[in-house]
Amino acid sequence: MLQRFAFRLNLALEPWFPEQRLFLKSDTATRFVRLRPVTQAMGLMIGVLATGWMMVASALLIVDMLGQANSRDQVASQTEVFAERLEALSADRDLRVTEAAGAQARFNLALQQVSAMQERLLASETRLRELETGIDVIQNTLRRTIGERDAARAEVAALAGTVQGPALQAEDLAQTVDLMTEALTAAARDRDGMAGEVAKAEAKTAEVAKAKAEVEARNAIIFAKLEEALTVSVEPLEKMFEAAGLNPDDLISAVRSGYSGQGGPLVPIKLSTMGLSGSPDETRANAILASMDTLNTYRMAAFKVPLGLPVKTSFRMTSGFGGRNDPINGRHKMHEGQDLAGDYGDPIYATADGTVTYAGWESGYGRLIKIKHAFGIETRYGHLSEIGVSVGQKVSRGEKIGDMGNSGRSTGTHLHYEVRLSGTAVNPMTFIRAARDVF
Repeated sequence: MLQRFAFRLNLALEPWFPEQRLFLKSDTATRFVRLRPVTQAMGLMIGVLATGWMMVASALLIVDMLGQANSRDQVASQTEVFAERLEALSADRDLRVTEAAGAQARFNLALQQVSAMQERLLASETRLRELETGIDVIQNTLRRTIGERDAARAEVAALAGTVQGPALQAEDLAQTVDLMTEALTAAARDRDGMAGEVAKAEAKTAEVAKAKAEVEARNAIIFAKLEEALTVSVEPLEKMFEAAGLNPDDLISAVRSGYSGQGGPLVPIKLSTMGLSGSPDETRANAILASMDTLNTYRMAAFKVPLGLPVKTSFRMTSGFGGRNDPINGRHKMHEGQDLAGDYGDPIYATADGTVTYAGWESGYGRLIKIKHAFGIETRYGHLSEIGVSVGQKVSRGEKIGDMGNSGRSTGTHLHYEVRLSGTAVNPMTFIRAARDVF
């Protein structure tokens, strides 16, 4: 049955694949190999399939290389945007602080002018009350003097008994009226002068009050812009640290407790002039300063947390964090890092500021570097070909620390990158994606 089917199949393929014979001649005999139509068709199909597989594999490899190149460009671009945005926010913060300080200085000057005018106004009112009191005293003295004079004249008239009494009384009365008129005129003149000064003081007070209102309006606009800018800047940083599994409050406390002198916490404003401490402007200014201090603290923390990539050249991500089958013995085990495959000798960079705690050979890791960072974070760089740092050396973000290799328990050139929190390994991609998703 099979022979019949083979015969018919060969007969059907004969027009396209005629039977061929390959003669093999030696010194003693001549042999030939018969290539039937079915054999030739199968060989052609195998060749076509092999060619198609090679084309598909090449296309997939090219697409993968292009995708990795685009990913690296995006990471580099996002890192540059992050740095530029931090610099812009810092410059804007300094500008806003300068404007707030200038507005506060103008406000304090206006308060001083208002205080001086109020003091002059109070002095004018005090002098006016003194003049009124003096006029009352003069009037009382005049009335008493007139009474005493009248009594004396009555006694003189009774003793003298002359008819000149009424004339003398009229003359004395005229002199008394003249004295009172002069005294009242002088008092009125002083009172008018004081009233003019009071009017001037009131006008000046109105001008100062208007200037104060304008300053308060400008302060309100500045405060609103600062509050908006800080809200837009601080919230993404908080989300970034939370996405990386870090508590923002703990980060702020740790940075402030270990502060080494760069920048400095912003000191709250305290106004003691005229008892204005606790005013709404002071409260808003202190809130803005607190937010600026938080932003500055987050900026410092960002350089101490490993948010970047340790490789800047061409690479592709192979084994990720989590359970996997061991590539050497095939057993299922935990993979505590992220593998980044690249070329032998590619430079490896520190992902955050820190101190080197280990630089040498370790079983399984091969040539290994451990860097201790702030907040209980540690990064590890394994399977290196060269180590460029030593124990105790302080490194900065982006500083070269070694070269990619294939040392230790490894099947090919790559970097084994780990991130540990308080000694426990966590997924490094959590930190990388946290910064990428925000910036």
